[in-house]
Amino acid sequence: MAVLNKIRQRSVFLIIIIALALFAFVLADVIRNGGMSSQKSQNVIATVNGEEVSREDFARQVEAMQRNMGANATTAQVVNQVWEFKLREVILKEEFEKLGINVGEAQVRKLLRTQLASNPNFTNEAGLFDDNRLQEYVANLKATSPEAYQQWVAYEDNIAESARENIYYNLVRAGVGATSVEGEQAYRFANDNIDLKFVQVPYTSIPDSEVSVSKDEIRDYVKSHSKRFKVEKARDIQFVFFPETASAEDESEAKQLVEEALSSNVQFNAETNANDTISGFKSATNTAAFVNQNSDIAYQDRFIFREQLNSEYADEIFNLEDGELYGPYKEAGYWKVSKLVEARQMADSAKASHVMVSWEGLPTAGEVSRTKEAAKALADSLAGVVRNDKSKFAALASQYSDDVATKETAGDLGYFGPGQMIGGFNDFVFENNAGTVGVVETDFGYHVISVEEKTDEERAVKIATIARNIEPSEESLNNLYTEVTTFEMAARDKGFTEVAKTENLEVKTVRDIKPLEENIPGLGPQRRMVQWAFEDGAKSGDINRFEIPGGYVLAQVTAVKKEGVMGAEDASSIVTPILLKEKKAALIKEKISGSNLAEIAKNQNTSVQNASAVNLKNPTLAGAGSEPEVVGSVFSLEPGEVSKPIAGEKGVYVVELVAINKAPAMESYRSFANQETAVRRQEVTTRVFEALKEAAEIEDNRAKFY
Repeated sequence: MAVLNKIRQRSVFLIIIIALALFAFVLADVIRNGGMSSQKSQNVIATVNGEEVSREDFARQVEAMQRNMGANATTAQVVNQVWEFKLREVILKEEFEKLGINVGEAQVRKLLRTQLASNPNFTNEAGLFDDNRLQEYVANLKATSPEAYQQWVAYEDNIAESARENIYYNLVRAGVGATSVEGEQAYRFANDNIDLKFVQVPYTSIPDSEVSVSKDEIRDYVKSHSKRFKVEKARDIQFVFFPETASAEDESEAKQLVEEALSSNVQFNAETNANDTISGFKSATNTAAFVNQNSDIAYQDRFIFREQLNSEYADEIFNLEDGELYGPYKEAGYWKVSKLVEARQMADSAKASHVMVSWEGLPTAGEVSRTKEAAKALADSLAGVVRNDKSKFAALASQYSDDVATKETAGDLGYFGPGQMIGGFNDFVFENNAGTVGVVETDFGYHVISVEEKTDEERAVKIATIARNIEPSEESLNNLYTEVTTFEMAARDKGFTEVAKTENLEVKTVRDIKPLEENIPGLGPQRRMVQWAFEDGAKSGDINRFEIPGGYVLAQVTAVKKEGVMGAEDASSIVTPILLKEKKAALIKEKISGSNLAEIAKNQNTSVQNASAVNLKNPTLAGAGSEPEVVGSVFSLEPGEVSKPIAGEKGVYVVELVAINKAPAMESYRSFANQETAVRRQEVTTRVFEALKEAAEIEDNRAKFY
């Protein structure tokens, strides 16, 4: 009671303490989640020029596109595609509003008439588009199917959007063109040419050991060409893959299961209270049932030819005698034993025609109302007519067949191999001679079959195979988990690379992973791993374990690269060859001496080469390849003049201009100007949008949600 009294006396004090604690808790959560605007950031997937892209709206579009693209498309692929559509929509919408571009209802109706002009749902008896039918269709959708109506509204919106885009791009195209001067320039580039002589001193004449590039030089080059080396944030990782593999004991167990199926065994039957002898694979009377009960691969009841037997033991298996076994043998992750069920001479392909007669109740019946008995009578009657006069088959198939796919081809099925048709149909064709006509019942109806042609017969076999998958046991999987955990602990303590080297494990490196990528070379789509590498607070040296199909991956972040300009180390592979070439060019230029090409060639232990009819459109030197800078420099020389050393793509050149062959002047260069205009206008759509996208202020938060 004394304690309760003290609590009552200090109740105000306790309330204040509790309130402060709650406030601190809420404040910490706000700070941890990015401040008071965190709720907003959770609902905005991107901001484009100040306009927010709603996460919910974006997610709905992703879901819809995922349904359209099917299961083969990954989430990342769908997200990127929706992003491009959304980005285009937002950026162009802003341009449309600036220019006052809009499309009215009348224009949309006109476009609908154009697009739906040949649709029979919207044409009248004369075959002409009928606005009334379209209005009835839309009104019916609105009244009966809200979802379908919304799809129609979206269709109309897309038409309007496309129309606005066309107006916008046409306005841009109208301002794009080429002048007559530019037309003449294009003409001269393609038709003015020069003849020249040159000496090439290749860069390879200077050994790499004579020149070197320092990190400071690379850094200075990157600084002076910073636009070229701009990069977005990226991550480097390294990883070790631990595959789930079967142990020797697992493999032995799979082999034992196969061997057990070979021998007869005695099992107690509780129903008869007696022992039953279960036949082994060799003596089993129902081969199909035995295989399906004792194998991880189902029995295939079909004949195959030698070339269809896809096995490294094909010759041994194909040449078995009836009832003979081959195995056990290991193949493609299984222990197997195969048995020759039957061998016969058979055509490897046949040509046949059929008339399919369905009856009411079959999935293929459609509007057919005949009974099964009536269908059988009709099929027998048609078969009798065909046996008497085969020339009538085509007409009967066109009139009576319920197989829509072959009705237009008079029932002709073309050529097919054994096992490609449904069971009874297949057996009739391949067990009878060409010219045979008969009736066969299948799940699709009665078939009046005419065997037209068959190829020469050869040996075909029916093989039964018991296969047991060699897969890791629970014990093997537990051992693997222990191995991965042990490696993870050692890697955190002693270093990832050092432990992998000690354990003789292969370490794979992946560089410059971008935030929205998903593929990890060697592992395939691993979006979760990429997201981990880009988590807030991720730093170089972080290690994480991932369970993936087929095993585990232990990954380590090896570099955290921020958005900005590429560092000297990352730029080295690009910049070093450039600077080496520049340094080699300087050394070669210093060594070049001589008053003419012959002397220069002699001093450099090379020869004078000739090139004829070289133009600026295709600046290729015979024997040297494309050298645009060299050719462009020579066009400024006078005939007979020798150039100073010119650094080209593959070496340093000294060139003598032999002759300039100017193309004759034209009265008008309008045709060339028109060609240039057409080329430029073709590029408008792509280039304009890319320019708008580059100029836009885009805050992309997709990586936080996908």
